[in-house]
Amino acid sequence: MNYRLTCLTPTLVGDGQRLSPIDYMVWKDHVNVLDQWRIFRLLAKGPRLEGYLSQLKKADKLDFSSWGGFAQNYAGRRIPFEHPSSTQYWERTHAEHLFIPTFSIGPSGPYLPGTAIKGAFRTGVIHGRVTARMLTDLAERSTSEGRLPRHPANSVEESALGAASADPLRVISAYDSKSVAATTFKIYLLRTSTLEARGGGKFEVAWKQTPRGNVKRAEDSTPTFAEMAEPGAVFEGEWRQNAFLSQPEIGKALRRRAPMDARAMFELVNSYTERLLHIQKQYAAWTGLALLKSTIEQLEARLTAVREAKRGCILPLGWGAGFLSKIAFLDTQDETYRGILRQVGLYSRAIQSGLPFPKTRRIVFLGNQPASIPGFVHLEVHG
Repeated sequence: MNYRLTCLTPTLVGDGQRLSPIDYMVWKDHVNVLDQWRIFRLLAKGPRLEGYLSQLKKADKLDFSSWGGFAQNYAGRRIPFEHPSSTQYWERTHAEHLFIPTFSIGPSGPYLPGTAIKGAFRTGVIHGRVTARMLTDLAERSTSEGRLPRHPANSVEESALGAASADPLRVISAYDSKSVAATTFKIYLLRTSTLEARGGGKFEVAWKQTPRGNVKRAEDSTPTFAEMAEPGAVFEGEWRQNAFLSQPEIGKALRRRAPMDARAMFELVNSYTERLLHIQKQYAAWTGLALLKSTIEQLEARLTAVREAKRGCILPLGWGAGFLSKIAFLDTQDETYRGILRQVGLYSRAIQSGLPFPKTRRIVFLGNQPASIPGFVHLEVHG
C-alpha cells in the first residue's frame, strides 16, 4: 500500500536546518542559496578569498554590491518568494530574524519524513480516546506530590492507548516519502498575531514585534521567513498495515479496550481536525481576519468531503501549526487543564492573563495578506 499526502496550506517539515543570512543572497525576488565550496574554489585562484572569508566571519549579511554576482552565477538553489512584496520586508528586517528554516532534504532531494506523519496521526488518535477523568487524575497527582511529574503526558497517553505492547498504532507504519522536485517549495512570509482584550468579552488583533511587544499594523511586526511546500504539493510513500495485529483475537490477547483498525483511526483523526478547525475559526472571528476565516472554512468543506467519501483524513503537520497541533486535549478553557498548565513556567503567565489560550498564532501571508495557518494536509491511503 502507498500513501498520498497533499498539502492544503503551506507546509514545512524540517530537519532542524536553517539558512543563515550569509548562506544566501536575495536577488530578483528569489532566495539564492550560495554554493560556498564552489565559491571558495573560485576565489582561491585570486586575491579576493581573504576579503570574502573576512565578511563571512564579521558581517550579518553579505554585501550585495561586492558579492552580488555570486547570487547570479553561483547559487546551488534559487527559491522564489511567495510574493514580490516579501523582498522589501526582508530588506528591512534585522539579520537575527532572517534565519530561514528549510524543508527536510536527503541525498536524493527534499522528502517528507514518515515519522512526521506518524506523530501527527498519533496526536489525533489520542485526542479521540482521552477523557476528562485522565486529566483529573493527573491534576490530583500533581497536587498530592506538590509538583507536576517530569513527563506528565506519558501517563495520559498510556491511559488513552494502553501500554507500549498494546499500542493500537503499531498496526500502521508510514515510511519516508519519495523525493520531490525543488520547484515544490517557496519562501513564505509569516507573522505572529495575538489577541488583546477590548472589553465586554471582545478581542482585537495585534501583531508581535521583537523585542518591543505588540503593534497594531501587521507591516510593523517582525516577519519570519520559511521554506514551505506550496498548497497542492504532493508527497507519496509506502504505507503498511499489520493485518496480524488487526485481528480481534490479537487485540483481545493484548487487552485492548476496543477494536482499533486503520479506518477507525482515520475517523478519530478527522474528529480531532474538526474540533481544531472550529477553534481556529473562532480565533479568526475574534481577530477579524476575513481571509483567514475563509481559508479555514474551505478546510472545513474539504474535511466534510473527505469524511463522506472515506478518503483518509485531514490533519495538521510540521512547523508553524502551533500549540494546538501538538496537544491531544484541545479544550484549553477547561479549568482542570488550565490548572495543570499554570504549573508549567512557559505557559503560566499566559494562563494568568485570563485571555483565551493560546492567544497567538503564526499566520502565513499570501499575496501580502494574512491568509492561512500552516501545515494542514490531506492524507489518503490506496492499494
